[in-house]
Amino acid sequence: MIYIGIDLGGTKIAAGITDDQGQILAEASTATIAERHYKDVVRDMASCALQALEQSGKLIDDVDSIGVGIPGVAENEGGTVIFCTNLGWHDIPLREELQKYINKPVFIDNDATVAALAENVAGVSKNAHSSIFLTLGTGVGGGIIMDGKPWTGAHGVATELGHITMEIDGIPCTCGKNGCLERYCSATALIRMGREQARLPPDSLMMARAGSEENINGKLIIDCAREGDPIAVKVFERYTKYLAIAVNTMISFFDPEMIVLGGGISMAGDFLLDAVKEKIPQYLMYKTLPYGKLELAVLGNGAGIIGAAMLGRVLKEGGTL
Repeated sequence: MIYIGIDLGGTKIAAGITDDQGQILAEASTATIAERHYKDVVRDMASCALQALEQSGKLIDDVDSIGVGIPGVAENEGGTVIFCTNLGWHDIPLREELQKYINKPVFIDNDATVAALAENVAGVSKNAHSSIFLTLGTGVGGGIIMDGKPWTGAHGVATELGHITMEIDGIPCTCGKNGCLERYCSATALIRMGREQARLPPDSLMMARAGSEENINGKLIIDCAREGDPIAVKVFERYTKYLAIAVNTMISFFDPEMIVLGGGISMAGDFLLDAVKEKIPQYLMYKTLPYGKLELAVLGNGAGIIGAAMLGRVLKEGGTL
């Protein structure tokens, strides 16, 4: 059997065909154009999926199921998108609408959970019995995999890890709370820290290269930190301190076999990984006991399609934990 995976983003729809091991056989994509009516977006999702199916040389009868990763919260039993802020969606019957075009079982989950599943099936956490995935991008997303299946809790929101409170009276978050993890560990947070520090010394390497505060981005901060610029190093050390505290929180409440870092910031590679690993022991409660491995995601942009496609396979086998 083959599986259809659809990665629905705020700017792009990507769909692909995979085998039962998560290997992508064909894929297609188009612009989301988020301001449209949801039915128009779903039509294009189906169109991309059918285009990928044609490219794969397979038939619709070969398809076992369809999985969709969304930047929001879904209710899988009813096949409904509860909310998807980037698209302005609320209580959208996604399964029902998609099945008008492709009459196959449809499974839906958050995009970070989908990426976590992809890494567990075909990536760095393959065969790990328990793993946590943190995606470090504009915000911070999270996914938890237990015994090969997504764990989303009693109400489907257990993996909103980006909104764990890090500072009680901290920076206001878009969710309405203060001090959320994503205000300190996202790419947006790193950029904010860099711009705040760059204001102080006008002769800093970051400012010299950026030309203006508005041009400071995450890659520039990390590149300057690699080169030993004192201001960039200070920013990077602060950022990785918060990230190490976040990882330690995951270790303390879940004790996973592996924690995986993905998203744009993870492109810093071993420079990021080594800095976080070095700091984790400072925050461990049990310093003499082993703890889960910290690794970088390896599937990149393909994770959205792979994880979505695998939703049907793993959920049909035993459901979400």
